[in-house]
Amino acid sequence: MLNTRRLALLRNLARTGTIAGAAEAAGCTPSAASQQLAALERDVGTPLLERTPRSVRLTEAGRVLVDHAHRVLAELDAAEEAVRAVAGLRGGRIRVAAFPSVATGLMVPALTAFRQRYPDVRVTFTEAEPETSMPAVADGGLDLAVTHEYGRLPEPALGGLRQVLLHRDRMLLAVPPHLQRAGRTGAGLRDFADATWLSALPSSGFQAATELLCRAEGFEPDIAFRSDQYEVLLGLVAADFGVALVPALAAVPRRGVAYLEVTRPAGLTHDIHITTREADTSPAVEALSALLVRRGVGEAAPAGRGRSGAEAGRAGRQA
Repeated sequence: MLNTRRLALLRNLARTGTIAGAAEAAGCTPSAASQQLAALERDVGTPLLERTPRSVRLTEAGRVLVDHAHRVLAELDAAEEAVRAVAGLRGGRIRVAAFPSVATGLMVPALTAFRQRYPDVRVTFTEAEPETSMPAVADGGLDLAVTHEYGRLPEPALGGLRQVLLHRDRMLLAVPPHLQRAGRTGAGLRDFADATWLSALPSSGFQAATELLCRAEGFEPDIAFRSDQYEVLLGLVAADFGVALVPALAAVPRRGVAYLEVTRPAGLTHDIHITTREADTSPAVEALSALLVRRGVGEAAPAGRGRSGAEAGRAGRQA
């Protein structure tokens, strides 16, 4: 591969007409410039200069190489500027994803603020559940994903990934009128082993929380209704079709629906994270992460899961 400093010397010689002029433009001595030009000739294996005691001029091969040098060096200048633009959030791209229930309330406001601050960074967004978005982040198909998982269930594989906790929500049991009891505020999942259950669409992956949690409590839930929309699930609960596990954030007051604290298993939570690659230090990823942290209400991240809540807070303040 040809040395770009030597190509620049040849280009400057063509512009100034002398080795001394090329050396001055490069900030070196004429002797050093002459040695570098001779080395360039050795690199290409043919004379590039016609030297006389009083002058120097380009050979035909030299003129052809100068033509290419103009384009090569211009592309390198453009590449350097593009890299500086990405580093300064004046260019580049960021590819993000989020699961449906946080896309509107969390991701859209954060992306809007990001675009207002960094209008030259191209943003793309995909709605995706964690079983899709986390492998995509790990493989480089996405740069950042807002993901979720349920406490008391096995943690996902995080090889090469970093997570920041945005919000830790407790899970509640939404029960219909005929299962409501006066003064009752809590219950275990097994208390409703004979009930009809409502749950999210998939029966596997991250969305299988109802099945996995009930099985851990020793029974197989009878799931007769499925929807990815909490509004639909709560409407069905209110209509007396069954019970449903819902995060507290989704537990809006609704006629005919009572919300019970889940006492068994204890520590049942719905955790929302920013998931990125550990090795990715992209300024765009850091800036969007900070904006998301500002809108989250997270607690300290569990040990070993990435930056602490305090570090995430500092990132938010610096954005």
